[in-house]
Amino acid sequence: MKNLLILGAGTAGTMMANHLKRKLDKKEWKITIVDQHKTHYYQPGFLFIPFDIYKEKDVIKNKKQFIPGRVHYIEEAIELIEHDKNNVVLKNGTNLPYDILIIATGAKIVPDEIDGLKGEGWFKDVFDFYTFEGAVALRDKLENWKGGKFVVHLAEMPIKCPVAPLEFCFLADWYFTKKGIRDKVEMTYVTPLSGAFTKQQSSEVLSYLMEEKNIKIVPDFDVELVDEKDKYVQSYDGQKVDYDLLISIPTNMGDEVIERSGMGDDLNFIPTDKHTLQSKKKENIFVIGDATDLPASKAGSVAHFQADVLTKNIMKFINGKELVKEFDGHANCFIESGFGKAFLIDFNYDVEPVKGTFPLPIVGPFVLLKESRLNHFGKMIFRYIYWYLLLKGLPMPGISTQMTKIGKKIKK
Repeated sequence: MKNLLILGAGTAGTMMANHLKRKLDKKEWKITIVDQHKTHYYQPGFLFIPFDIYKEKDVIKNKKQFIPGRVHYIEEAIELIEHDKNNVVLKNGTNLPYDILIIATGAKIVPDEIDGLKGEGWFKDVFDFYTFEGAVALRDKLENWKGGKFVVHLAEMPIKCPVAPLEFCFLADWYFTKKGIRDKVEMTYVTPLSGAFTKQQSSEVLSYLMEEKNIKIVPDFDVELVDEKDKYVQSYDGQKVDYDLLISIPTNMGDEVIERSGMGDDLNFIPTDKHTLQSKKKENIFVIGDATDLPASKAGSVAHFQADVLTKNIMKFINGKELVKEFDGHANCFIESGFGKAFLIDFNYDVEPVKGTFPLPIVGPFVLLKESRLNHFGKMIFRYIYWYLLLKGLPMPGISTQMTKIGKKIKK
């Protein structure tokens, strides 16, 4: 019996378990998945919790209910990946030998990377919304907040869901307007980027929207420290931005086990072939989702597209065939813009977000790089698609793994 081992039962790892249990011969292969946490979080839902749009129950389920029956599930922390020995050591001392390893250990915020960020002001005047605890604490804070200098600060890229900080600004504008205190809130978005977003065309559209909503952008801000006593964020060149309430998107890093195992870069992301998803460390190790160092968005939709390619390549590898170089960096995401509207962007490594329709030409029904109420509806129903289709590795009708140019207004 051969062993296929998956590290991480988040979005990417769970999808791979469901894909592979349908592909691998159960008489030849044992599939094992390891994760130390019981709870599966719908992380895109964290964005809505501070504004009381989603409740805690909307983003929480038990991980076991998504792991297929024939997959052996181990709830334990991972101590070390002995890639030279084809073995994984768990925190309790258990050894898990493998023939093929899939690493899906994800990414997380590391507020300690910024001097002064996680001090006495943490969850008092300084919050994150990239964790369940942070989103809930911020909701409780905003419920009775009366206004002041409201600063949303992005520390550095890459981050999970790159559009979420902008969505947060747009929803905050809507939320404060609904509460009747928007004129008492001075909103500022502080970013290390030169514009609102990483992609030029969408950055231009979103920057205009920020201006229209009276949200000031402070670009090219390389953060040095947070002074929680005098309440300001300071860059290395001495620029300061004062706050009364600071919402931080701290440095995102891969899991510590990647560092302990000597497999990652400076941020603990694993060097990975950007088209095959094979680790550059060893040929029988594959990486998926936020754990990779790929120049693609760290988002659930990307992991979904990666899973299709990785499943194909696992089977190719088992049968001694050449891997397919089919992952093109495809990503699509709805961008909530407030007041019941949203944008939608669809792009890959080579093609930036452009205007058009999705997934079908002309009929859509969704429009690209343009606000619409239907896009907002798509954003809100995605939670159900996530729980009942995406995690289970089921196909999403009309949406292809590789980005299609059909329906897009791409300049030649």
